[in-house]
Formats: sequence, structure tokens, C-alpha cells
Amino acid sequence: MGDMTNSDFYTKNQRNDSNHEGGFGCSLMELRSLMELRGTEAVVKIQEDYGGTEGLCQRLKTSPTEGLAGLATDLDKRKEVFGRNLIPPKKPKTFLQLVWEALQDVTLIILEIAALISLGLSFYQPPGEGNTDACGDAKAGAEDEGESEAGWIEGAAILLSVVCVVLVTAFNDWSKEKQFRGLQSRIEQEQKFQVVRGGQVIQLPVADILVGDIAQIKYGDLLPADGVLIQGNDLKIDESSLTGESDHVRKAADKDPMLLSGTHVMEGSGRMVVTAVGVNSQSGIIFTLLGAGGEEEEKKEKKDCSHPSSHPIATIATDGAASANTPANTSLVNGKMQDGNMENNQTKVKKQDGAAAMEMQPLKSAEGGETEEKEKKKTSVSKKEKSVLQGKLTKLAVQIGKAGLVMSAITVIILVLYFAIDTFVRQKRPWLTECTPIYIQYFVKFFIIGVTVLVVAVPEGLPLAVTISLAYSVKKMMKDNNLVRHLDACETMGNATAICSDKTGTLTTNRMTAVQVYVADVHYKTIPEPTSLPSKTLDILVNAISLNSAYTTKILPADKEGGLPKQVGNKTECGLLGLVLDLKRDYQTIRNQIPEEKLYKVYTFNSVRKSMSTVIKLPDGSFRMYSKGASEIILKKCSRILSEVGEPRVFRPRDRDEMVKKVIEPMACDGLRTICVGYRDFPKDPEPNWEDENNILTDLTAICVVGIEDPVRPEVPDAIQKCQRAGITVRMVTGDNINTARAIAIKCGIIHPGEDFLCIDGKEFNRRIRNEKGEVEQERIDKVWPKLRVLARSSPTDKHTLVKGIIDSTLVDQRQVVAVTGDGTNDGPALKKADVGFAMGIAGTDVAKEASDIILTDDNFSSIVKAVMWGRNVYDSISKFLQFQLTVNVVAVIVAFTGACITQDSPLKAVQMLWVNLIMDTFASLALATEPPTESLLMRKPYGRNKPLISSTMTKNILGHGVYQLVIIFSLLFVGEQIFDIDSGRNAPLHSPPSEHYTIIFNTFVMMQLFNEINARKIHGERNVFDGIFRNPIFCSIVVGTFAIQIVIVQFGGKPFSCSPLDLEKWMWCVFLGMGELVWGQVISTIPNSKLRFLRGAGQLTQKDEMPEEEMNEDQEEIDHAERELRRGQILWFRGLNRIQTQIEVVNTFKSGTAFQGALRRQSSTTSQNQDVTNVSSPSHVSLCNALSSPTSTAAPSGQC
Repeated sequence: MGDMTNSDFYTKNQRNDSNHEGGFGCSLMELRSLMELRGTEAVVKIQEDYGGTEGLCQRLKTSPTEGLAGLATDLDKRKEVFGRNLIPPKKPKTFLQLVWEALQDVTLIILEIAALISLGLSFYQPPGEGNTDACGDAKAGAEDEGESEAGWIEGAAILLSVVCVVLVTAFNDWSKEKQFRGLQSRIEQEQKFQVVRGGQVIQLPVADILVGDIAQIKYGDLLPADGVLIQGNDLKIDESSLTGESDHVRKAADKDPMLLSGTHVMEGSGRMVVTAVGVNSQSGIIFTLLGAGGEEEEKKEKKDCSHPSSHPIATIATDGAASANTPANTSLVNGKMQDGNMENNQTKVKKQDGAAAMEMQPLKSAEGGETEEKEKKKTSVSKKEKSVLQGKLTKLAVQIGKAGLVMSAITVIILVLYFAIDTFVRQKRPWLTECTPIYIQYFVKFFIIGVTVLVVAVPEGLPLAVTISLAYSVKKMMKDNNLVRHLDACETMGNATAICSDKTGTLTTNRMTAVQVYVADVHYKTIPEPTSLPSKTLDILVNAISLNSAYTTKILPADKEGGLPKQVGNKTECGLLGLVLDLKRDYQTIRNQIPEEKLYKVYTFNSVRKSMSTVIKLPDGSFRMYSKGASEIILKKCSRILSEVGEPRVFRPRDRDEMVKKVIEPMACDGLRTICVGYRDFPKDPEPNWEDENNILTDLTAICVVGIEDPVRPEVPDAIQKCQRAGITVRMVTGDNINTARAIAIKCGIIHPGEDFLCIDGKEFNRRIRNEKGEVEQERIDKVWPKLRVLARSSPTDKHTLVKGIIDSTLVDQRQVVAVTGDGTNDGPALKKADVGFAMGIAGTDVAKEASDIILTDDNFSSIVKAVMWGRNVYDSISKFLQFQLTVNVVAVIVAFTGACITQDSPLKAVQMLWVNLIMDTFASLALATEPPTESLLMRKPYGRNKPLISSTMTKNILGHGVYQLVIIFSLLFVGEQIFDIDSGRNAPLHSPPSEHYTIIFNTFVMMQLFNEINARKIHGERNVFDGIFRNPIFCSIVVGTFAIQIVIVQFGGKPFSCSPLDLEKWMWCVFLGMGELVWGQVISTIPNSKLRFLRGAGQLTQKDEMPEEEMNEDQEEIDHAERELRRGQILWFRGLNRIQTQIEVVNTFKSGTAFQGALRRQSSTTSQNQDVTNVSSPSHVSLCNALSSPTSTAAPSGQC
């Protein structure tokens, strides 16, 4: 290909070589400006300046059929001249930035200030040394001990522990970001595109695509770079992500050949020569305008967060809100620009907590602007992503924090008052100026005690626990073939109540094989010998299949010896090509005779046509069209059929009905997919109007009907049974005919013979859910969905309607949480609408992946069950942590408060509290949030969306353990000195050395927490708390590690930790009292919840608070992303204030409305549980149940159902 440089064409058109870098016939800027043209303008420009696409290819030193030669030197040169297909990433946050962020914590700042004051005062020596007694007993103890110089230790120790907390937090954030960057790059490597190099079609990572590459594009692709169409069949592109126009744009080499990165191929196929990549492509330019790639933005971006890993171009999820000048690009911004792995950005952003990096999730589709407006109002929402669970937890943390603040304020006030009254009123001492520093030191000590109470009360470990738990789960889910793109999808999955699954490829293996065929008036149950068929029929059949299928579909030899041949491309077409091979013919030779360029016209498969047709020009100038598609669709268009001798004979409607009964239904009942193949001849004069599809695709001659089998995956029936046990309804939504669908559903165990369920097709479904005007009515959907198990011959809109109907239904009191699987471009809307969208990693199109939340890397249904398990596990991990944390909080706060009020000094010192805080928060969240899931998680029903975080069992455990710990600690505090025969530590003067008495209290307290951490591993009242403990090495190592550090602190902590070393006997007592927790835990779990009525009230309370908050949170989720962008460039287009106000009103109304409905629904929750059961068994009661569950009649007794 190198010698093209010498062609006359090239020399003729060469305009002085100096401006063409690297010896290519066009410069980077020329290509950039070329890509800005559209339509005929572009065609003219290419024709005039480059001599058509051929000339353009020559200048780029590439061949339209062979592609680049693939020589390393050539490829490197291209990278140098035209750039790589990457958008340079933002720098990640440095560790120091993360440390600085962790330091912004208010409680830590208060502590730092207190510690500094304490430090300063401890170095201050009051001038009047003589009259120390004048200041009362305030000073006495410390001087006697000669300890006053150690006064600085407490301040320093507090500062040190603050440093520890900050470093731990920063390290967690840093490792989390690192993990997500790894995940990110993994997604990027998976994103591949078909390119021709050296005459071979290869799959190339998107980042490696270069200018001059010949890329093969097909239905469902997300274009990774800009290019010019060389040859296309019926190509339609959705350019809404760039232009905002929702209409599909028809592309043709002679009308509008310009293809832009980040746009979707909605129909057809073709080949393009790549002309711009990375930052030079149209979407890359917009991206740089938004300052994502630009350095000049760095200064402004100081506040902004990192951006992980480099992106293949299309990953452009643009970063600001719209390109600076043109509203036209708005939706680009919404970030549709990324390439298939748009997942990246989303993963990224969802992941790095605050990464404002390249978020583009909100503004999906048309609701675009509306979210924007909400965001403007809600700038107060925190920057980090929040899921429903995180929302609940933040709210809880705030509530607990407020309570802690009140407690700590009261503590300080009581201490100060007591001291003042005692010193100045009871002992009637005057306030002497030389005593001031000593008094101030007392006040600072009181203040520090108050702050300590606050530190312990604020559960900053909660958000941390969620993050750790989710990050851990996401990492592990990768191993279970779930690539999570939105963190919160993982947790939502735990609450899923319904799964709407595709059939092909998810429930079945997606290895299509033709097993039966009806040809030449005979129904063969196995593939016939080629000799038994009329040669004429055989020829037409082989040609029809070989030519009328995508040329990218092939059957390749097996990878391993003895393995099955590899199917590449569309699996149904692979099944048909397999039939050709079974008939001892070779499809490749036929394709070589008529290469793809020679196909006259192609009507590609789409969801409306449900068929594919290809027109070829015969040697005599006439035309022949081959068609294939779903049997009932093609047969309706057939007026003739090939007879047993291979001659066409008339095919009447009644013949068709007979054929459906005798051939198609039996095949479908065996679970086969039926495909009909036909053809039609056209004269050369006059040439038909190919655009008039209705008249072209009729009057066909049927050749054969093929029954293609797609066997059920062996692990699916078991997985579906698990789902059903876990309270999740599995529904199958498929494009296949109803008999095939029913047969497969029975094989999978979705339906069991004898049950009362619905299997209907799309037509019947629409008839049942639409009123006379053709509008969908929710009440009608409510009559259908509870029993619906199989929806066959469904269109993408049916799927979307069903999902929306189930989600919006108020039939049952728990809002249904729906997961949907999809692989096709047309599944996008349903995937977006669903609570969790699963896209297929192998068969899925880029468009489907972009709309989804989780990608199944093995396309297997049983991976969804794993996702459910992990989702529930996240929820349980958080509850375990909550149970543990709240126990510690309650006890520590009460101890510090009462101790301070009664003995003027907290039994647990500030530094000790910080250590307890570290155990509770960071370590415990690590230990409890990384519990691996077990199958037992699938044995219970899903938690609802509005179930309170703290169940009655948990409340019982928290209160029970709290009581035990308080009894022990107060006993030790007030009578400990007598029990152990030691000096009392109560009422010790300032700066006195640490007492054994208080050390025992501290040590016992920590031991009780350690053993209670083991209790916290079970939250459903199980007996065996050690069950599976060794499966979690992190837990074991943290417990052992904490114990070891505790020994060091007590024995060698000395003054900074206010500890004095204990002997072995006292240690044994501390451990013994701690182990009492395990025994007490057994006692608590013996008490039945039903005896503790008040607990239910407690749970209920949190529930009522939480309910409206959830809805709010869902709003907030959408807002967070864009809110970030608002900060960024403020390059926003405003859509008018009145619209904003309307939005806000709507949001507020919903908020108040949902709160009210939520309360109503909860009352009827008991009703609904019985109702679920009856729904399955007796159809006749359904209507009564419906009536019952409407909010008005909530009080109706469940028995009636």
C-alpha cells in the first residue's frame, strides 16, 4: 500500500507537501474541518478536494477493502501525526489532598482547637507560686506527684489520635479511588470495535483505533471515532447525543457520509474510514471546550476531583453542562458521548466519591433539562453520590450527631457549673488573677470531656461502612461476572422483587442450531441429506441464507480440539449458516462470488420489520430479493411456496393456517424458534421503487421453514428456583412466538403446569392494558402484571410499558423494585426505566450497555442471582455495623455523661474515647462490611424500599447489650475499688497520674466491644454467632489486631492514654467480663420479639421519618451529578424560571404526597403479605385483593383475602 504515494492522482492533488505532516495527503486540521461539514456539502467537498472516498483513502495511505497494513512503524507515525483515540484523563487526587479533605471534619477541628488550648495552658506556669493553696484543691494533687510537666501529654495525644483518624480516612478514600480506577481501565479494555487490518477483520480495543483504519459498523454500535462512510446498507444513525435531534439520520456514501463519534447506529451496517480520533473528533472537540482535557482549566479545577484513567475517545461523558456556546449540544453533554463504555464514566463517577470528573448521568433522554433545574435549587445537596441506603444512613448519622451535640453541651455546662459552685460558693474562695490559668485549665479539661462525648456520639463510620461494603462487593462481583457501573445498583438489587428477563442468551445458551426443517412439502425432524432435496430448491435455499445475512456473521473452527465451532455475529444467522454447512455446502464461496459491495439493496433487520431482505442483481439484469424472518410474519407475505419438485405453487391463506397448525406450532411446542426463508423475483424493466417497502416485501415465494433450537442454560432452572424462594418473581419477555416462549418457560421453571398464571403475546397484552382511545391505563396493567409470567412477541415498547407499569403500581403496599435484562439497542428505554438494568456483556450492543447499571460479563441469568445475593449482603453488612456502632454509642455517651456529672471527670478519657472511636468506626466497618454472602441470604423475602434500617431484632440487641455494658461499667466505677482492692480513681485532681481503677474500666469497656463485635455478625436473631467466622479473614485479623493493640495501650500507654499497667489477674477479669457479652447475647436472642411491643413502635418511628426522605433522596441522586457540573463552568443554559418553579412545586408535592401515602401503605403491609400468597393460589380472589389493598380500605382484615 505504500506505493500509493506515487500515484498520479496523488501528485496531481498534492498541494505543497510541507503542510501535510508525516507524508500523509492531508493534515490534521484539514480533516478536522472536513468533519464539520454535513450532507451534500460534505459529499461535494470530498469529491472536489480528495477525489471521493477512494481518493481520501489513498491520501491516508489506506485501502478501502484491506484496511491498514498494520506495520508497527506506520501505526506509530499515525499516532504521532493524528493523535490517539484517547481523551487525556484528569489527574487523580493526591494523598495530601485527601488528607486535607479528611481534616475538614467539624468534630476533628473542634478537637484540634481544644487540644491546642490544652497544650498551650500546660506550658504556662502561673506567676504567684507562693499562694497555691489560695486556688484551693485545684492544684494540689498534681504538684505533689511532680507530674505537672506531663500536662502537655494529653493535648499531644489528642492531636496524635486526630492524625491517626485522618490518615486512616484518607487512606480509605485513596484505596477506594485506586480500585475504581482499576475497574475503570478494565471496562475500557473490554470495549472493542471491529476493524479491517491487513485484509483481516479483527476486534481492536477502542483506544487503539487510528486515523486511516477501516471500521466495520453495524446495528447497535456506538461509534468510537469520526469517519467517512465508504459503503453502507440501509444505515440510520441516532445523532441526538450531538445535535439533540431525536430523528434518526439516514446515511449513504453519496448523500451524507459523515459519521461522528459518540453517535449510535440504529439500523443497518457499513464500513467507514476513520478520519479523526480522540480530542480531534467532534465529540472530543466539545469535550476539550468543556475543559476536560485542557490544562488551562486546572487552576479553576483545584476544588474538583480526580479523573481516573484515560479514556477511549468516545468515553466522552462531557463534563460541564453544555458546550460553552451552543444549546444545540446540550444533550451531548448529557453525556451521551461516550463510547460503549460510557459505563466508564458512570462507574467512575459513581465510584470516586466526589469525582466531578466526567459525570453525565443525569439528564437522560428527554427529561434532560428538568433535572438541571432541580439541581440549581438544590445546591445544598452534598457533593458525593448517595444511594437510597446512603441517604438513610446520612440522615441517621445526622440525627445521632444532633443528640450527641446536645449531650455534650449538657455535660460541659454541668461540669462548669458544678466546679464554679463548689469552688466559689461552697468554699467561698475569691477569684485570684494568679489562679486564672489553673481555672482555665480546668475549664479546658471540661471542654475536652464534652468534645469527647461528641466524638463518640457522631458515627462518622456509617458512610465509611457503606462505602467499604459497596466497594468490596463491587470488587467481588467482578468475579461473579457482574460488572457494576453504578454503585447503588448493587444495593438496590438486594431489594429486587421482580426480574423481567430476556430469553435468548440469558436463559438460553445463545448457541443456535437448526434441528428441524420443513422444505419441499416435507417436515424433517432432523436435518435431511442434501440428496433427498430437489437440487433447484437446495440452490435457492443455500443462496438465500448465505447472501441474506450479515457478512460479519461466520462460523469459525473451534478454538479447542473437539469443541463446538465458534459462532461469530448474529446467533440466529449462525444457526442458519450451520444448516448450510449441514447440507454439505459452503456459504463462503457464494459470498466470494457476490461480495458485500455488489449487494444491490439491503433491508436490515429491525424491531418493526422483524425480517431482513437482500436484493441482488442477476446476470440478465433482473433482480432477486431474498427474505428471512419470523415465520408468521414472512408466511403472511408469501403467495407461493416451492413444491416437492422445486417448482413454485400457489400458497393460499388456508394452506398457511394448515401449515401453522401442522408445522410451526409443533416446532414451537418443542421450544424451537421458527424462521421462514423466502424469495421474490423482479423484472429489470421497469426497476421497482425500492423505497416503497410495502409493495416490495409482499408476494414472496416461501422456500422453507427452519426450526432453530437454543437450549436452556443448564444452571438456569436452579437459579430461577432460588429467585422464587427469595421472593422474586421472574418474568420472561421475549420476541419469540408464544409456544416457543411457553416451552422454554416451563423448562426454566418460570411457570409450573397447573398454576394460575398468564402467558400472553404483545397484541393481547396491549389489548388488555389500553382503553378505547389506545392509552395505557394503570388500573388495567394492575390486572395483568401480578399473574403475568411470559410476554411473547413483545416489542421494545411493550417491555418498557410493562416495567413502568410494575414500578408505578400501587397494587401491593411495597413499591416493586424491578430488574430488567436487555441486549438490543431497543431495550435501552426499559433498561433505563428499571430500578436495575442488566446489559449483556457478550451479546449486548453498546447502546444497551450504556443504558444499564450492571453488565453481565457472561450473559448468564445465574449471575443475576449472585447480584441479588451481594445486594442483600450489602444491606445486612450495614445493619450489622449499625447494630454494633449504636451499642457502643449509647454506652459510651451515657458513661461519659453520667460519669462526668457524678464524678466531675469522664471515666473514659479523651484519648481512650478516640481509640474506641477508631475501633468502632474504621475497624469495625472494615470487619463487618466485608462479610462474604451466604446462600441463606436467598431464603428470605426482599426488604421493602421503606423498611426501617433498624429492625426490631436489632433494637432488642442494641438495648440488651447496652444494659449489660452499662451495668458492668457503673458497677466498676462506683464499687470497683472495693472489688479489686485498689485506690479509687474518682475525683482525682488535675494532672494526677492514671489510676488502675479507671484503667480497668477502660479495658473492660474495650473487651466488651470486641466480643460484641462477634455478636454483631448476626442480625436476624441466629444463635450461632461464630458461624462462618473463618471464611472472613479480615474480620479475624481485625479482632486479633485490636486485642493486641489494646494490650500494648494498657501496658505501655502510660500517661498519654491515661492507663496504668494491669497484672494478669485483673486482665483475666477484664476479658472474662468481656466474654460475658457472648453469653448475654444468647440470653437476649431467647427473648421473643413479640414480648417486646415497644420495639415495634421504635422501628416504626424511624420508618416514618425515613419514608419521605427516600423519595427525596431519589431526587438527590439525579441532582448530585449535575450539581457538580453546575459548579464547574456555570456554562448553563437556563430554560426559564417558571419551568424551574413548576419543577420544584412538583417535587415538593411529591414529597409531601409520598410521605402521606407511605404512612397509609405501611398500615396495610400486613394485609399485603397474606395477599401475595393468595394471589398465587386462587385467581378468583384477585379483584377482592385489589380492592383491599387500595389505601382507602387499609383496615380491611387480611382474612377476607
